[in-house]
Amino acid sequence: MCLADLTSLKLGGPAGRLVTARTEAELIGEVRRADAAREDVLILAGGSNVVVADDGWPGLVILVATRGVELVGSRLRVQAGEPWDRLVESTVADGLAGFECLSGIPGSVGATPIQNVGAYGQEVSDTIVTVRAYDRRSGEVAELAADACAFTYRSSRFKREPGRWLVLRVDFELQPGGRSRPVRYSELARRLGVGIGDRAEVGEVRDAVLELRRAKGMVIDPGDPDSVSVGSFFTNPILSREEFERLDARVAPGAGLPRFDQPDGRVKTSAAWLVERAGFARGHGLPGPVAVSTKHSLALTNRGSGTTAELVALAHEVASGVERRFGVELVPEPVFVGHEWDGVTRG
Repeated sequence: MCLADLTSLKLGGPAGRLVTARTEAELIGEVRRADAAREDVLILAGGSNVVVADDGWPGLVILVATRGVELVGSRLRVQAGEPWDRLVESTVADGLAGFECLSGIPGSVGATPIQNVGAYGQEVSDTIVTVRAYDRRSGEVAELAADACAFTYRSSRFKREPGRWLVLRVDFELQPGGRSRPVRYSELARRLGVGIGDRAEVGEVRDAVLELRRAKGMVIDPGDPDSVSVGSFFTNPILSREEFERLDARVAPGAGLPRFDQPDGRVKTSAAWLVERAGFARGHGLPGPVAVSTKHSLALTNRGSGTTAELVALAHEVASGVERRFGVELVPEPVFVGHEWDGVTRG
């Protein structure tokens, strides 16, 4: 089995051995057996946030295919292998608010707490009550409350403790009534014709988000080569106030460096803004086999004949260019499997 067939980038070499787990018991059992045998394990579900080496993965690949959505009181209990956007679509159809701004994001439910997936002013941590996970260190199953997950911007304890946790199930608390949560993102508010902090019908919000994402090549579409990516390749930098002031001094006066003040006193700025002003326009790399998306400067795309090595080289070119121009280090968002980023092997 070629892992390119299981990833949104359509990149990656063969798997040494692949098994599919369709129940929680099967999933835990496969991981326990592999750990006991000291076998290298790659756990894969939607494959939308991984960059797999051209050499592939020589060990065991466990494909998470668990399914199930259950309403428990006011909570939604969802198995890790459920496709994320299918869940969003169904909750919006039921008039439940909390996921509407996260429409169109590929991947599985189990991946969402790991990355603390977010878009258009919402994060999945806003609705998570508990995460059921298998602790490979202790060999026990744990029920982790939201505060125990230590969510931060595009991260969590699951991401910061790689290889330890296997997400099995997520419980969410959504709001009934058909009205969205307050709209926080200015681009989305303009599309909806509402003010920041206003609400709209959840179906209208989902439709608007999907329109915005399609225009950026961020909805998987077999007819759109810009959608063959992992979405945004780099996270938005979060800087101390002093770091932001130094950055602001380096840009041209009146250039409009984006600034988003954070609750902890730090400042978030736009990675896309930095990438474009470091000289990497949309379509940079064309007509080559890998290129910056023609629709969004944070998406690095496989145009159909690329390799992982070429895509990672492009990512380093972009990150190095931003660091030279602005002194800001860009941090990749996806997980690297079987190869390195800045000397750190992921997966």
